[in-house]
Amino acid sequence: MSAAKPQNHSQKLAELRHHILDLLLNNDDLADSILGEKSAESRNTLLMDQTADLSASVASLHAADLADILEALPERQRLALWSLVDTSARGKALVEVSETVWDSLIEEMSDRDLLKAIALLDLDDQVYLAEYLPRDLTGRVLTSLEPRLRDKVREVMKFGKTSVGRIMDFELLSIRPDVTLATVQRYLRFRKIIPKGSDKLFVTDRKNLLIGELPLTTVLLNAPQRRVSEVMNDDPTCFSPDDKADDAAGAFERYDLITAPVVDLKGKLMGRLTVESIVDFVNEDSDTNIRRMGGLSPEEDIFSPVTKAVKNRWAWLAINLCTAFVASRVIGLFEHTISELVALAALMPIVAGIGGNTGNQTITMIVRGLALHQIQLGNLPFLLFRELGVALINGLVWGGLMGIVTWLLYGNMAMGGVMTLAMVLNLLVAALMGVIIPLTMVKLGRDPALGASVMITALTDTGGFFIFLGLATVFLL
Repeated sequence: MSAAKPQNHSQKLAELRHHILDLLLNNDDLADSILGEKSAESRNTLLMDQTADLSASVASLHAADLADILEALPERQRLALWSLVDTSARGKALVEVSETVWDSLIEEMSDRDLLKAIALLDLDDQVYLAEYLPRDLTGRVLTSLEPRLRDKVREVMKFGKTSVGRIMDFELLSIRPDVTLATVQRYLRFRKIIPKGSDKLFVTDRKNLLIGELPLTTVLLNAPQRRVSEVMNDDPTCFSPDDKADDAAGAFERYDLITAPVVDLKGKLMGRLTVESIVDFVNEDSDTNIRRMGGLSPEEDIFSPVTKAVKNRWAWLAINLCTAFVASRVIGLFEHTISELVALAALMPIVAGIGGNTGNQTITMIVRGLALHQIQLGNLPFLLFRELGVALINGLVWGGLMGIVTWLLYGNMAMGGVMTLAMVLNLLVAALMGVIIPLTMVKLGRDPALGASVMITALTDTGGFFIFLGLATVFLL
């Protein structure tokens, strides 16, 4: 008899995810039953079987997969699923889940359960979660640690959220330079386990000063009698805990790093960066930037209550309302022109719309360049003229095409010319603002993506209306 073919992991996970979501989203009674909102008498055999099935499915999930499913559920069903997760597994799920759903998950947990879940985690994960806890709970978490670890956690929590120190891992292996590779192998066999994601050992002296690093492949492929100092890399890529995490992410990409040491100003080994923590940071940072470009709060959950969503969005909507009012006043200045040439009302949105699109394209490129540290003072003039050049060519091509269409539709060559010129000028304004807005935000010490899409749209709308109607007033009336 031939052996059964193993099922593809992605396919198996997709089926399990679909099964769990189907049970919770298409059966309101099941959520009521799990949350205890149905009396014991009203819980039929089917609901009990479904609950048992759901519990078994949840228990088989990896923490990251569980987090993904929790984020895909409305709050009521999310809480029902969360109540089926064992306390011992909740800590890992909280590490993996997005910050946007954190509040809804820990709200129903008692302080005791929350501390119990966190106590089972690695030290770096405890540090990560501690920053989201109420102050009294953070103190209780620190109290539960031994003095050496407590001091280390307090030191790490002083670093900024986007610094290397906040995302570094404390689990690592260090060895001395004067031992042989045979000794290193015996040491590894004695430990039986090594920190997750390890690709190298860190070489330090007796004062814990970093001397070099020893890849595990070097341990395996060299003669056992050779000493560590003979085969180690004595010029490793190191990071300081104060370095920016996005700079470290760029280095990991350039040098194809899996792990890298983190040292203090004296060169003492503090911890390590792992590709896992870098990927998590990049994903979280990208999500935050996307939200901020649209004027959304980074903490907003897609399934959050209406009142919370309104509270998170009102500020940028108020700004947008003010800019829209300014745009309407610009149109009001040219009421006589529009009344004389009603066709202008139909053409105005085209000029404003294509300007907004161009501005968003430019601003996306500039924000990306700033994030990757590709934009410097020396190359700024080139970038500015490049974007203006792109806008000029696009304006001539598409503005010329729209000018011909306008001429054919309304039989007015002058109106077609105004349309072309207005599109060219508005695209140039959009490109200019697309460069200036993010650079100004950086100069003010703010995130360059913050509300960028809202601001560029407001400027291109107002500018487009003013340019188009102004030209129409001069050349058509």
